[in-house]
Amino acid sequence: MGDSDNDSGGKSNNFSRGDSYPKEQDRFLPIANVSRIMKKALPANAKISKDAKETVQECVSEFISFITGEASDKCQREKRKTINGDDLLWAMTTLGFEEYVEPLKIYLQRFRELEGERTGLGPPVFNY
Repeated sequence: MGDSDNDSGGKSNNFSRGDSYPKEQDRFLPIANVSRIMKKALPANAKISKDAKETVQECVSEFISFITGEASDKCQREKRKTINGDDLLWAMTTLGFEEYVEPLKIYLQRFRELEGERTGLGPPVFNY
């Protein structure tokens, strides 16, 4: 059966066109940021193709979305509206990325200490 406009408020249910999802460029991290991070891991004379940058951009954006979605589900179950760093670490453990959690816990602790010293504010939070 084809797409129908009759019961969806005039919007098509063809998700592949992006009608119900954000535009592709809105879902992905900025390519300049991805490129800069990639270049830091390579020798100064290394070149990175546009295709490689776009592939990594899509992968890291999907990874972030995957982790954040799991953390968001947890927050909704707990009737909270704010995702924090601990929620993201919990999601990573739940989704099988536990090997990354310990270094990130150390980073998050140091970040919180530095932010507390600098601004007197608490940890970073992400609203959804």
